[in-house]
Amino acid sequence: MARMQEVPQTPRRSPRSPAAKSSSPSGENQRHLQDYQNAVQLMQQGKFEKARVLFEKLSREGSPEILERSRVYLTVCERNCAESSLTFDTAEEQYDYAVSLLNTGSYEEARDQFEAILTTSPEADFAHYGMALLSSMTGQAEDALDHLSRAIQLNPANRIQARSDPDFVDMADDPRFTELLYPEMG
Repeated sequence: MARMQEVPQTPRRSPRSPAAKSSSPSGENQRHLQDYQNAVQLMQQGKFEKARVLFEKLSREGSPEILERSRVYLTVCERNCAESSLTFDTAEEQYDYAVSLLNTGSYEEARDQFEAILTTSPEADFAHYGMALLSSMTGQAEDALDHLSRAIQLNPANRIQARSDPDFVDMADDPRFTELLYPEMG
């Protein structure tokens, strides 16, 4: 009978952070690591422009351990900087932008835009209609009904629009929705 030879198992290593990959980092690697930590902290504080500057530098000349992460965070910072610089001449322009976000599935960003319109223009029927659509699409029936009701109060033409809007398909079986759209049947 042949006996199997035992092979010693090497212990498994857990993933290491950028700091742990180099046991004795050079001065330059240490500086890159410090810049990386500062940039992450700035990003967490919402100071995306300042963090972006550091991540740009690190994505060009950072140590290999933090290079890829710096590039990912740079993209996040650039996106947040672009969003914060959006300006609209009218509430209608902002509404169009919010609808484009809604159509791409960026629901939270769309919600922020609709809410911003309603903060400055609480009587904007189109913003209430947009919030009703968003609420319907995200399964928030009560909010959808509240906003749609307000949109119809402000502009009765919204009732006609909602009757043929495919984005309200999830609300079609709700008797309150039907009553709101077809009051003459109730």
